[in-house]
Amino acid sequence: MTTPQDDGQASSGPTDPDAIRAEIEETRDQLGRTVDELSQRLDVPARAKESAARAKDTAVETYRESPPAFAGAGAALAGLVGLVLWRRRRARRRASTEELIVGARVGRKREAKRARKELAARRKATQKAVKDVRKSTERAEKKARRSRRRKR
Repeated sequence: MTTPQDDGQASSGPTDPDAIRAEIEETRDQLGRTVDELSQRLDVPARAKESAARAKDTAVETYRESPPAFAGAGAALAGLVGLVLWRRRRARRRASTEELIVGARVGRKREAKRARKELAARRKATQKAVKDVRKSTERAEKKARRSRRRKR
C-alpha cells in the first residue's frame, strides 16, 4: 500500500496491480482472522463450555492420578451437603414447634380472656340479681309495714 510521506513523495510499495491485489487479499485475510478471534472472545456461552470442559478434564486427570484423594474429597462434600440439609430440616422442625407453642400460648391467652369476660358477665348478672332481690325485699317489707299500720 502506498502512503504519502512527510516530504510529499510516495513510499516504496508495490506498484504492480497484481501485487496490490495480493496485498489487499493478505490484509483481508488478516482482518478476517482478527474478526474471528474477537468474535470468539465475545462468545460467552462457548467460552463457558470450554471452561467447563477444561475443568472436567482437570478433574478426570486428578482422579486418575490419585483416586483415594478424590474419593475423600467427594465424601467430604457429601458430608457437608448432608450436614446442611440436616440443619435446615432441624431448623424447620424447631420453627414449627415454636409456632405450636406460641399458638398454644395465644390460644391459652384467648381462652383466659374469654373466661375473664364470662366471669365478669356472671358477676354483673349476680350483682343485678342481688340488687333486684334487695329491691323486691324492701318493697315487700314496706308493704308489710303499711299493712301492719292499717291493722292498728
